[in-house]
Amino acid sequence: MNAAPAATRSSLTDRLLAGVERVGNRLPDPFILFLLLVGIVAVASTAMAWANVSVTVPGSDEATRIRGLFTAEGMSWLTTTLGENYLGFPPLATVLPILLAVGVAEKSGLLAALIRRAFGAAPRWALPYAVGLVGVAGSIMADAAFVVIPPLAALVFKAAGRHPVAGLLGGFAAAGAGYSTSMLVTSLDALFAGITTAVTGSLPNPGAPVNPLSNYFFNVASSAVLILAAGFLIDKVLEPRLVKQSVPRSETEDEDAGDAAPEVLDPNLTGVERRGLRRALVLGALVAAVIAAAALVPNSPWRNEEGGFLPSSPLLSSIVFIVFVMFVIPGLVYGRITGTMPRAKDIPRVMGQSIKEMSGFLVLAFVLGQFIALFNWSGIGNWIAVAGASGLESIGLTGYPAILAFIVLASLLNLFIISGSAMWTLMAAVFVPMFALLGYEPAFVQAAFRVGDSATQVLTPLNPYMIVLLTMLRRYEPSAGLGTVISRMLPFTVVFWIAWVAVLTVFYVFNLPLGPGNGIFIQ
Repeated sequence: MNAAPAATRSSLTDRLLAGVERVGNRLPDPFILFLLLVGIVAVASTAMAWANVSVTVPGSDEATRIRGLFTAEGMSWLTTTLGENYLGFPPLATVLPILLAVGVAEKSGLLAALIRRAFGAAPRWALPYAVGLVGVAGSIMADAAFVVIPPLAALVFKAAGRHPVAGLLGGFAAAGAGYSTSMLVTSLDALFAGITTAVTGSLPNPGAPVNPLSNYFFNVASSAVLILAAGFLIDKVLEPRLVKQSVPRSETEDEDAGDAAPEVLDPNLTGVERRGLRRALVLGALVAAVIAAAALVPNSPWRNEEGGFLPSSPLLSSIVFIVFVMFVIPGLVYGRITGTMPRAKDIPRVMGQSIKEMSGFLVLAFVLGQFIALFNWSGIGNWIAVAGASGLESIGLTGYPAILAFIVLASLLNLFIISGSAMWTLMAAVFVPMFALLGYEPAFVQAAFRVGDSATQVLTPLNPYMIVLLTMLRRYEPSAGLGTVISRMLPFTVVFWIAWVAVLTVFYVFNLPLGPGNGIFIQ
């Protein structure tokens, strides 16, 4: 009696997933997508320029005319600023130095050792929450978190007598659904801040400056909530369901899957690794103490003219430098002690590897820079912002419901546009100015985007790491498919989305600072 409904549900799910995959596969590569968008803006700006369209931004005394790319002025602008548009793309100035530093910490083995130490120190009952902690904080490793954390969590779960698939899937869910937040400052913070800054330059009142720390308080609160949510779901929902479904606890002998499976790290540190980790952490603490002392002394050059640090100061402008040294110095110490980076010439080698791994972003940044520059130069961004803000005001949607609608839109787009930098570039160009005209700080709009950017990415078949996870899962469950993975990720997506929105709501209702010098409303 129950077979037919189950089959119907399965077929509906399969059709839905197939539809998502078909639609997503029709989207062009992000590079081509933004080339098309540049073309659309070029044509639209030219038509509006010929029609003598202008816009008056609230707070400005004069109307600004729309400038067209396919005009004499536009062609002159493009041919003289092409390189400047690329090299002036703000994320490059912040992301690249942090990538070099994180590359040293990652290639030396320091980040992996920290993760392994966190797992090894957790008692059996706390393992789900340790997986949540490591997964949510794992975004510091960028995409490597999707490959390193799940198999390591499975190994630790199995060693503790718990279901290894719960560790595997839970680690992926925590790393993916919480990707946009971390208790530590990461290259993603620098990337988002750079894009946000790039689209606020033309606003008469752009709000407080946005830097990699602008969402830090919000990130810490979000991380704490998501870690607890992830641990609870792994312990009370995912693992009992796996036991009920009789999912095997042991890996099957699958030669095809065996070759594709990533290397699994031993959760137990060796003696030399423990010694290297201790010394790296001690030196990192000393560096942090020296930086704090240098900033806190009277008349510190890192203070602003009023003698403080907020809303802007040389200290906040030095975040990239601080993050750089906090990764490089402990990474070098760990690499020297453990032998992973024994020679000075290893430093440029691993830094070069980090840049090589991000070469796709460097190529994408070229067209992103052109898009942002054209959007700002033409004046279309201001025109859309003013028109959009007026439209929202006319229907009475100017308060928090507008922010929630923005988060929903980001969550839906995240099913099709996996690149966070590409999606934020697209959305920031329109929504940061629009919400700024409604009185919201750019840093708050960026925080709202983080919620929508992460929660749904563990559901989409367009996420390439879904295939990696499926390969790992099939070593335990050979018949598993994408529908299997997505059905088990769905509880994490729903709970993470609701919990994350709740955190944002608390910050909004009580008008709490999102980070040093950054609030909810433009003063």
